[in-house]
Amino acid sequence: MRVLMFGWEFPPHIAGGLGTACYGLTRGLANNGVKVTFVMPHAYGDEDQRFVRVVSASDVEALYGSAGRDILPENLSFIHIDSNMVPYISPEDFEIQMKKYTEQRPGMHIPGDVWRERYNFSGKYGANLMEEVARYAVVAAEVARELDGQFDVIHAHDWLTYYAGIAAKTVSGKPLVVHMHATEFDRSGENVNRQVYDLERGGMSAADKVIAVSNLTRNIVIEKYGIPEDKVVTVHNAVAFAPNDGAEAERGVKDKIVTFLGRITYQKGPDYFVEAAAKVLKKLDNVRFVMAGSGDMMNHVIRRVAKLGIADKFHFTGFLKGDDVQKMFSMSDVYVMPSVSEPFGISPLEAMKSNVPVIISKQSGVAEVLDYAVKVDYWDVDAMADAIYALVQYPALGTMFARKGLEEVTGLKWDNAAAKVKEVYQSVISR
Repeated sequence: MRVLMFGWEFPPHIAGGLGTACYGLTRGLANNGVKVTFVMPHAYGDEDQRFVRVVSASDVEALYGSAGRDILPENLSFIHIDSNMVPYISPEDFEIQMKKYTEQRPGMHIPGDVWRERYNFSGKYGANLMEEVARYAVVAAEVARELDGQFDVIHAHDWLTYYAGIAAKTVSGKPLVVHMHATEFDRSGENVNRQVYDLERGGMSAADKVIAVSNLTRNIVIEKYGIPEDKVVTVHNAVAFAPNDGAEAERGVKDKIVTFLGRITYQKGPDYFVEAAAKVLKKLDNVRFVMAGSGDMMNHVIRRVAKLGIADKFHFTGFLKGDDVQKMFSMSDVYVMPSVSEPFGISPLEAMKSNVPVIISKQSGVAEVLDYAVKVDYWDVDAMADAIYALVQYPALGTMFARKGLEEVTGLKWDNAAAKVKEVYQSVISR
């Protein structure tokens, strides 16, 4: 079985759990006999390609102008696909470019308002994100044309790539599976970005099957987006570590270390972690709290830490990736994920694999698969503080949760998750 997969990021260049999940899944699929061509906006050349072929959209020449516009769904038309696609050039220079193109491809008719060009995707989550999403769809169609006959199914991860998946389906006629890692309701609560919501809904409506990372996410997809129940399948994420995972890092303090690792944004509940920390520090002096990550709430959180008078016991590391993440886990005595809404949540699994007891919010998908994690409501900072206090103050309790958690998470393998995804592929191919 061969899969044409569209993602937005891939290790080692990632901004969050999406890239980590894509890596784990593609490796698991390879172990299940599935060949994956993974397309991303901008590849750096140092991606691990032992289990997957990585294609950089920035290296693909695609049609722009009316031909590129035609393959896009109507509700993506708010983005002008044919603007800013190439450097601003004069009509004379444009004519020269077109002449060169036609000379290189004798006998090929090119409409007057169409040209081929490579677009240098940033692959980031910046101000031009919507433009890149639209352009990515144009390039996806070209990739599908070039690989005609070399794939059996299309798989698109998250809303950023849904319309790339639709474009590939349009030109190839192959079935489309979309993966919902996080909905706009997870990111923004009820104040959803309507453009993103429409992209999500359009992608799931056009798909032959939708994979949700948890039953929590599946219910949102069905209830908030109106996607039929029989179209949505839950496949829980898993965890995978490199061979040197769990290596001890040197600690510079004797205090206990309680860690938050993730985006410092509303969805992840960093402010509840701060409030719980303040309550713990009223009772214990031998504890330090670490917030590892970056995000739009960073300044707010820093001000709150200062106002609570706990800055001497609270540390900000900035965004961590790769080996630094594993070093942070190896130094931690407790890991806390107080997410307001978490479709799944891979980081607690990574912490448990590092033998660290974890506290997670009940409002997380990963809570569905874990028995040996302390579960609290994200808003109940008293319960969160009590759980932190107990795990750092009573070593036997922390050791029990760490040992049982390690046993539990060891059974959550990407090979098993990939086998379920392969079954989803087979169900749409056999139609």
